[in-house]
Amino acid sequence: MFGLGWPEVIIIGVVTVLIFGPKKIPELGGTIGKTLRGFKDEMSKPEDEDLDHDEDDR
Repeated sequence: MFGLGWPEVIIIGVVTVLIFGPKKIPELGGTIGKTLRGFKDEMSKPEDEDLDHDEDDR
């Protein structure tokens, strides 16, 4: 897991809870998930647009 061991993961989790608080963690996770999903969708779009553009040139 990215070269991280369990002690590092636990420390990151504790620091996250201390910074954001336990009530904000689910909201933060949802926001990160939406951001990553949007990024993934945008990364797949250029491939589709390139294919459509090439077909129009013929």
